[in-house]
Amino acid sequence: MSDSYIRAQNIVVEFPIYNASHRSLRKSLMRATTGGRVAADAAKRVTVRALDDVTFEFKPGDRIGLVGHNGAGKTTMLRVLAGVYAPVSGALNVNGRIVSLIDLSLGMDQEATGYENIFLRGIMMGMKPSEIEKKLDAIAEFSELGEDFLNMPTRTYSSGMLLRLAFAVSTSIHADIVLMDEWLSVGDAAFNEKAADRLDQVVQNSAILVLASHSPKLVEKMCNRVLTFEHGRIREL
Repeated sequence: MSDSYIRAQNIVVEFPIYNASHRSLRKSLMRATTGGRVAADAAKRVTVRALDDVTFEFKPGDRIGLVGHNGAGKTTMLRVLAGVYAPVSGALNVNGRIVSLIDLSLGMDQEATGYENIFLRGIMMGMKPSEIEKKLDAIAEFSELGEDFLNMPTRTYSSGMLLRLAFAVSTSIHADIVLMDEWLSVGDAAFNEKAADRLDQVVQNSAILVLASHSPKLVEKMCNRVLTFEHGRIREL
């Protein structure tokens, strides 16, 4: 939608680390947690501040690249935008349908069949059962799994088959806002080419793209704005 936007104001995300009072463990955390500040909350639990006072606004036409070292806060920011993590303070306002391609397996049940998982994943992404029903045949066809496998529990699938199914569902709907952690690669060479074309269409038809990546070439190719994260803060806009 043309009025899609994301507005983040002074976002803070902290994670409590339990059983971390021992001094040597605190030191290990300090070394390992390059993306945030180790402190203590009101209950005197050790906490890691993964995002610290993050503010930005994304508008239609924005193709945002999130860059920074491992643990800098890029993926945490994506998960906040996807609704996986809730900020401990600050305000986040989002307008538009979000498609999260961060964790394709999210919402999948290994004991459910492929067909059932199409509905589970679709509902988790905000689709109505009637909407999924209309897209069911197209999703099944795109996955190339065949009716026999789609009627079997997904625990019998290879990891590649599961990714195919999840990708087919995730890219079957129109997205106003697309969230990605690196560019996706699924399946063998033939399927990958088809998936890349589908992914390009999803991104082109979206109003806003937010892509976290370690690849300068990919960010340069896909993005028109870059946010550099460093220790949970945005270093430059």
